[in-house]
Formats: sequence, structure tokens, C-alpha cells
Amino acid sequence: MSEKVEVKTSQNEVRERRPLVLNPVLEEGGSYPLLKLDERRQELEGHGATLYDFGTGDPREPTGENIRRALIEAVPQVSRYPSVAGSRELREAFAGWMERRHGVLLDPETEALPANGSKEAIFHAHFAFLHHSHARRGVAYGTPGYPVYERGARYSGGEPLPVQLRGEDGFLLPVEKIDPEKTRVLWINYPHNPTGAPATREYLGEVAEFCGNHDILLFSDECYNDVYSGEPPPSILEFTRERTLAFCSLSKRSGMTGYRTAMMAGDAELVSAMKKLRPAVGAATPPFVQAAAREAWSDDAHAEERRRIFGEKRALFKEFFTSAGIGFLPTESSFYLWVEVPDRYTADDEAYALRLLEEGIVVAPGSAFGAGGGGYVRVALVPGVEDCRRAIGRWSTV
Repeated sequence: MSEKVEVKTSQNEVRERRPLVLNPVLEEGGSYPLLKLDERRQELEGHGATLYDFGTGDPREPTGENIRRALIEAVPQVSRYPSVAGSRELREAFAGWMERRHGVLLDPETEALPANGSKEAIFHAHFAFLHHSHARRGVAYGTPGYPVYERGARYSGGEPLPVQLRGEDGFLLPVEKIDPEKTRVLWINYPHNPTGAPATREYLGEVAEFCGNHDILLFSDECYNDVYSGEPPPSILEFTRERTLAFCSLSKRSGMTGYRTAMMAGDAELVSAMKKLRPAVGAATPPFVQAAAREAWSDDAHAEERRRIFGEKRALFKEFFTSAGIGFLPTESSFYLWVEVPDRYTADDEAYALRLLEEGIVVAPGSAFGAGGGGYVRVALVPGVEDCRRAIGRWSTV
């Protein structure tokens, strides 16, 4: 039971007050799980150490000049509340990209909706379709994986149903592990965070058929779809739109993490439900950000150049890991590499991350991404090409 505490009022009288009661989901979240890593990083930064940050997936390549200019020129003298639906021009620009990139024809009026970044959209999507009173309120998702699927499920009254992903399956979420009697929503995320694993066309077709047969809402996190070398990753919308939403982002494709802009697309009925929900949570993209997003979705040249740079970084690390005998998941998708902890660290990913940190190399321990992540570290290809070379030089001494 919570203990009472003494507080002073404005008249300096002492009275008792109970501790603040939080949402149980917030209380269960706990504190930062990798405290030792964070503390040591702060110490090193305080001593002026040079750090190469491959931990947080926040690319350093500049946002295109045309995109920045579009935002600046759209800032009005008088700012008005934005609409949830966003501008027709933005939705048309996104639909144009979806047609060019995936061969999918969208109705920009009913099948596309802007969002303030994919994280916000992914979290809030659960609230439109789940409630604690529902008999079927399970949310299935792969682990290790992006933690927002679970958090959105918990806060909305859903039941998290994690499915552990395995390397021998290519980190593809096996549909035979999904219980259709419990599952209302299935999340897939390919190219995958944190492993970088891609999905085959055969797999996406299988998932689409399974969800259609069992009336499961299929949500596809496609934030890394336009970061690849070689074969372009497919979208779930190439296989189905029925009870399906794809979540697409400009953060990595266009270097717009700080702009907070993304799109939801798919089933018109699901998009309509999101339009009803989003005014209640105040989620509407500012018009000047929409202008920048419209320019980004309309321009493919900058995304191609960013893919070239990420490909150069990826090739450097793949060559190093191969020559050093360090295990990793070969992938040409996303800008992550999923790296095995060497045997001498007995699969302790936090210990390995701490050792790398002593060389100025920041990586994310796999255990931070949930069950199945232990024994790996995630390398986000964030620093520039030359800094990647310098970091590899340091890593080779570990």
C-alpha cells in the first residue's frame, strides 16, 4: 500500500498527502533498462571522449535543400489549426510515390492520411480498434522488435501477444504462432527493426491471406521500405488492402526524423476510423511540415542518393565483420545490422556494448528490443562514411 507523505501548504501548515497514482501501464513500464550503459556514456562525454553513435537510429545526412526550402516558404504569418486529413496535395504526392515505388493505386481522398511521425501513428492506431471490453483484443507482434506495438496495445486496453522471432526463420513472424481466437491486430515490420531482415513476397502473401481468412487487422510498419540496396522491399499493399494499413515514413528515406511526418494508407474503412479518432488526441500535421513532406514524397532523387550512402556504410561493416569473424545477419535492407556477440562474452550483449563503449563505439544491446534480442547488438548506420571507417578501426582492437 502506498505510504502517505508530509507536505507544507502555502500557510506552512503540515498535512498528509498520498503519493500520486499513475496509470498502471505507466507504472509497469519501469525505468531505463540499460542504466550502466547510459551512465558510462555520460561519463565519457563529460571527459570529452570522441564517440561514434551507432545506437540511436537518427541519420546524420542533411535533409535535402529543396525539402528545407519548401518548409520555410510555407511558414505563414498567421498560423491556423491544421486539419487531421491534411492537404489534398500532400495525399496526392504520397499516392504518386506509392504508385511509382510499389505499383499501388491509392485514392488520396479515402485511402491515405498524414501523421506526426510513424511512432505517433503506430501508438494511436490501437485506440481506434481496441477496447478492454472486447472479447478479442489481442495484438500480435514480433520480438525482438519495435516496443511501440506493445505499448500501444497496453495503453488502449488490448492484450499484447508477443511472438519470438528466430534467425533460422529469417526473423519472419510465423503465422502458425498466431491464435486467431485471441488476435484482433497483427503487426509486421519489414525491413525489420532491429535485425534489418527483409520479407519475401511469398511471405507477405501468406500473411495477407491468413489475416483475411481470420478477420485480423493487418498493420504493416514499412518505415524502412525505401532504404535498401539491390532488390526494393515490397509493401503489404501490393498484396491486399482489405482490413490493412501500411505505415510509411520520411524519417529515414528523406532524413526528416525531426520533422515528425509519416503517412497511413490502405483500407478506406480503417482510414475513416483513424480520421474520427485523431481529432480527439490533437494529432494533426502542421501545414508547413506537410509542404516539406509533399516535396519529399514527390522527389525520388534524394532518396536514391541516401540509399547509395547507406549502402557504402553497410558494405564497410559487412566487409569488416566478415574478415574479423564476427557473426551478423546479411541484409541489404534498412540501415541496421544485427551483430552476434562474440563467444568470449558468453552472449552478454550489455557487457559487449560496454566494452565497445570504452573504444568510443555506441551500439544498442539486442536485449533492449525484447525477448530473443539477447546475444546480439544493433548497429545503426548513422555516422558518416569516414567516421564509420574510424569506428571500424577501433572495433578491430576489441
